[in-house]
Amino acid sequence: MSQQETKDMVRHFYRASAADFTKIPGNPLAYWVSEELVSTFKLDNVSSISISNGQNKTADNDKYVRFHWEVSAKSVGIGRKWFFYAKGGEFRKWAGNLECIVDWSDQARAHYRKDPRCRIIPEELWELEGITWSRVSSASAPSAFRYLPADATFDMVGSSVFFRDEDDLLFALAALNSPISKVVLSILNPTVDVQVKDVQNVPLPAKIDRSLIVSDAQRILRLVNDDWNSYENAWMFCKSPLICDGSGQANLEQLYEEVRTGWKEKVLELKKNEEKLNGLFIEAYGLQNELNSKVPFDQITLTCNPHYRYGSDRSDEELETLLKCDTLKELVSYAIGCMMGRYSPDRTGLILANDGETLKDYFDQIPAPRFAPDDDAILPLTDQEWFTDDATNRAREFVRVVWGDEHLQENLDFLAESLCLHAIKPKRGESALDTIRRYLSTQFFTGHMRTYKKRPIYWLFSSGKHKAFECLVYLHRYNEGTLARMRTEYVIPLSAKLNAYAEKLEQDKDASSSAAETKRLEKEVATLNKQQTELAEFDEKLRHYADQRISLDLDDGVKVNYGKFGDLLAEDKTVTGVK
Repeated sequence: MSQQETKDMVRHFYRASAADFTKIPGNPLAYWVSEELVSTFKLDNVSSISISNGQNKTADNDKYVRFHWEVSAKSVGIGRKWFFYAKGGEFRKWAGNLECIVDWSDQARAHYRKDPRCRIIPEELWELEGITWSRVSSASAPSAFRYLPADATFDMVGSSVFFRDEDDLLFALAALNSPISKVVLSILNPTVDVQVKDVQNVPLPAKIDRSLIVSDAQRILRLVNDDWNSYENAWMFCKSPLICDGSGQANLEQLYEEVRTGWKEKVLELKKNEEKLNGLFIEAYGLQNELNSKVPFDQITLTCNPHYRYGSDRSDEELETLLKCDTLKELVSYAIGCMMGRYSPDRTGLILANDGETLKDYFDQIPAPRFAPDDDAILPLTDQEWFTDDATNRAREFVRVVWGDEHLQENLDFLAESLCLHAIKPKRGESALDTIRRYLSTQFFTGHMRTYKKRPIYWLFSSGKHKAFECLVYLHRYNEGTLARMRTEYVIPLSAKLNAYAEKLEQDKDASSSAAETKRLEKEVATLNKQQTELAEFDEKLRHYADQRISLDLDDGVKVNYGKFGDLLAEDKTVTGVK
């Protein structure tokens, strides 16, 4: 062995007492752990202030688990059929990731108790506040601990511990999201599967100002909850951050810059607060020589933080471009929601989100809206303006009503330019409204599917690959007569319009004296002929399904209900899972 190899062995040699291993729960062979870190295991741990018992397991998530947006809103919550269900999710600290719900009806709970494949936690833990996390962690996505509200329970992969005292919960939440927790958990369980027993063995410092920790944790929780609730996939989503209160004139670009400035301040505030808490815990544990309080920007888990949302391996310019584009895409999605009656710029939160609700229900809540929802919740998405009430024209009206006439064109320009940053490629000479139309007809539904995890609430009925006719229908306003109305109000009239347009193109072609123009018209006629054939076939299928007067049961979920319409719907195999 060379002298250098001997030196290398000495440099990587650790001397540890076997007795030290016994001080750590589970006696792991963590030979590299310092005496200071070992001494923390003498302290009380999370188990001293928390309780946990059992797990929930349905044995059939397709039957018993949904996303909250699939069912009627009035059926979700304490004492109702559906209960929020923590299932882990992406790396996110403090709060969030609550999108799923579980059937918590008497019949379902009886099934969980009776079926040997299932599990259900003891009743004493129902409606208790707790802390949840994703069991599977990694170096790039370490364990992140989140508040679990009283109206939620948990899945096997969203393990949880519960607390009877709110201050204990906040204190433990702050400790578990501190650097010491990451180190301790890597000692207690070096695998990627973080168990309840591991979390309950995380030590808690005694000599620390608990009231200060709790106060700071409350502030952080409010900040993170506010961020989570600013996006449509959150149960408590209120409205787009770009929506003005009242009917004043507003410049959308300036509004975005103001909102973006506010987001930067929130990110810095959360970073400051997290690092303050980290410093307090590191000092209380006596680990100043081993740990530091800094939190990288990509671990400040706010969706409005582009470093977290997109990763820090991009330039600042690219991050800003992505954030602006996505924010305006989210605005378009919110506008579609207002067209459907799900939301309103006149009131925060959900408006029409229950089975069988109608326009009357909307006007009962908002008698004189600035922007009224669509009469039938059928919004055409066409590459040309065949209908005055299509999604593009309604989007223009939404921009006019919400931000005023004075800045209408510049607001449409800003919206179109923002979409062209990343969502679609810009086209030379294209008007802002045509850009918005192109985005809605080619890209909107793809983003909607992503936002709603392949369980869309606005369903895309499509005639086929030539897109002769496409429209969105709002799941919660669908009724047995929707398909018949789609046919009589849109598909049949469109067939007549296409026939008339085809005749005009033929006349233009015959009258053309330019070879290039003639060739262009011939190409357009050929495309139109394919669309006419496609639309005729779609109309026949639509008539067949309309005659069936199909009804939906929202509790069955989107996957089951979507499958009732065959290939009338786009992405039907993606949603239903049928290959």
